[in-house]
Amino acid sequence: MPAPTPAPSSSVKPEAVKPASLTPAQCRPGTLAGELRVAVVRMVRRLRMERSSEDITDGQYSVLAALSKNGPLTPGDLADREHVRPPSMTRTVAHLEQAGLVARSDHPTDRRQVLVTITEQGEAEVRETRRRRDLWLSKQLATLTVEERTTLAEATEILRRIATT
Repeated sequence: MPAPTPAPSSSVKPEAVKPASLTPAQCRPGTLAGELRVAVVRMVRRLRMERSSEDITDGQYSVLAALSKNGPLTPGDLADREHVRPPSMTRTVAHLEQAGLVARSDHPTDRRQVLVTITEQGEAEVRETRRRRDLWLSKQLATLTVEERTTLAEATEILRRIATT
């Protein structure tokens, strides 16, 4: 009786799927814009699934990340940065404060305002979410060929340039 065939190893990389040659029509700005937009949105949606807590919404995480990066901000500044109305930001900040992820304090120069500061617990949430997202993406990138990763590295620089214009 022949020996059973071993199951494929999970460390074996799948063969790269090489796209068919792109036609000039597929590289036209309008056509490429639609395809790229869909791919970027799908990637963002998938990355957002990797987070430290199901109790924090994407909008709340975005506020935590902004505070982590920029330091204390007023609710009005946060609303402007997140493109939401001040009452919405007030509710978001209240939820984050209740969860112990941010703290409010008096504004040093304007007694009418408060500053919102991320707490150590909030920083831990941001670090863990970033760690999970980086881990998931690293695993996906590890399945690609060196050539595909090189292409993505080059595309990353181009996308960064497009995003900052």
